[in-house]
Amino acid sequence: MNRTVHEIPRYEDARAALANPDLVPEMPEVPEAPPAAEGKEGASMAWLRAAVPRFSSGETHARRRALVEAELARLDVARLRKAATRWPEAQDAAPYVVSTLAEALGYRDPHAVAEAVGTVSRVYFGGEDPEADAAVAHLVELLSPPGELVDESLRQPGPDGPREPDGARQLCGPRQAGGARRSDGARQTDGPRQPDVVGRPDGPRESDGAQPWDGPRRPDGPRHPNRTELAAARICLLVQARDATAALVRHAAAPADITPATGDAASADARPIEQLLHETLRNDPPVRVLRRVAARDTRVAGRDVAAGELVLLDATAAGPTDADEPLAFGAPPRVCPGREHAMALAAGALAHRQTSVTPFARLHRKDAPLLLPNAWDCASAAALAKAGFEAVGTTSLGVAAAAGLPDGAGVTADATLDLARRLGRTPLLFTVDMEGGFSEDPEEVADLARQLSAAGAAGINLEDGRVDGSLSLIDQHAAKIAAVKAAVPELFVNARTDTYWLGRDRAATEERLSAYQQAGADGLFVPGLAEPDRIRDIATRFELPLNILYSPTGPTLDELAALGVRRVSLGSLLYRRALGEAVATARAVREGRRPTGDTLSYGEVQDL
Repeated sequence: MNRTVHEIPRYEDARAALANPDLVPEMPEVPEAPPAAEGKEGASMAWLRAAVPRFSSGETHARRRALVEAELARLDVARLRKAATRWPEAQDAAPYVVSTLAEALGYRDPHAVAEAVGTVSRVYFGGEDPEADAAVAHLVELLSPPGELVDESLRQPGPDGPREPDGARQLCGPRQAGGARRSDGARQTDGPRQPDVVGRPDGPRESDGAQPWDGPRRPDGPRHPNRTELAAARICLLVQARDATAALVRHAAAPADITPATGDAASADARPIEQLLHETLRNDPPVRVLRRVAARDTRVAGRDVAAGELVLLDATAAGPTDADEPLAFGAPPRVCPGREHAMALAAGALAHRQTSVTPFARLHRKDAPLLLPNAWDCASAAALAKAGFEAVGTTSLGVAAAAGLPDGAGVTADATLDLARRLGRTPLLFTVDMEGGFSEDPEEVADLARQLSAAGAAGINLEDGRVDGSLSLIDQHAAKIAAVKAAVPELFVNARTDTYWLGRDRAATEERLSAYQQAGADGLFVPGLAEPDRIRDIATRFELPLNILYSPTGPTLDELAALGVRRVSLGSLLYRRALGEAVATARAVREGRRPTGDTLSYGEVQDL
């Protein structure tokens, strides 16, 4: 029997429909799973569909959703994003996303989990498949850490006393009362959880007679969650990560043939990750049409919709401005509990690609950290390049001192640009220290960055330290970074925070690095950071390459590499050493001693 279908193409109408409690997600009929036969595993696709939150409704759905929320609450979103940066370019996004999430949640054998989830996802929404049934049983075993779901209180009596439970059967036996079969007229929702059910790290709260717990209370702790529903919730979480999150990664990673604004495909690749994901969700989301069914008579977009009629919402409908929230991917007002985690996984997986689109950016992704010596003129830069260094930076102290100006006073913009133009006439790969941008106006900073890029610079350093010794406001410096990336997407922006030099605490450093990462920075620079544990912690927490300023009294290059550092700058060290050697040589001659150390010949300097 055909039913009436209502198509909703306008953004405002689709948003209103998502907020309409009378419209619920369309779901397939899910028959009750048969009870497990004696001696056989009860885990199967039929059991899974009957036990997951995706195909349930009302209080049962709220209870099961809370289990998923409790799993997600165990994760640190920033660390999840960092973990996802290890994506090998040749590997399909789907198994990678699943294995990363499984590893973060502490499940056994993440790669086996990913393989089994792939098998399950083929028939998740319907159909029979013996391989998928076996995969469900295997997942139940893999997603049940020893002692967490199966313990002494669950051992089954046997002829010789208690026996170890048959893992899958114990966890996935006959459906519990209040299972997942949909009853006529039952309301299904993927919307906000019921107000009396809260997903917390220690599990959902009991409410209104709904019992999300079973089994006796253990002497040493609380009762276990319902094992049937917890195992199913974990599988559900991984399947949906595979289908939705991996699709988002694939769509965002697809190369753009032409960028409308610039006509340059490379520019599209260099967009800040958050911008890329936002645009992908607007223009090419994993699901382009959101299907809703009227649970009761209602009105949608000014028209009457009878109970049972289908409403199709265009997920690609654009809002009035680019800042409007895309409709897809569990957007408000009905937020998916894993939206933040999914976006973190996607952003992390894309980070490697986003920061490897230029030759200079790729130097930050090699096995060894990029050792970046800093030059102060053409001769020093050329000498370093001839010595085999793949790239050089400029030192603001050296540039300022050579011009007879103070460093960090914001007065060397012309000298900095002049040096960049001279270096740009050579084949050198170089990055420029532009202090704080020589302006507090983000557009003026972006304009200078555009000129530096046109001169040939591959990257810039942009610091939040100010002339008066204070720090720029976080939002102000983030705005500078965003403006530069919008103006010159291919320019590598190394966002520097001077918190350690100014004695600020750990929280202040991480807050600033997080904001600069979100603004579109390509690398993070924390001069003055020397404690190995803190270096490792920051390198682990953020997916962008971490840059450390080398100190002769600090960790060696090999030690910094082991801590996760991807770039080591020498800063003004070479310039200061050169001045020191010049003075030492003059003193030696004056005192009748022969100068020591290496000295380039006149011809060697001329050849530079």
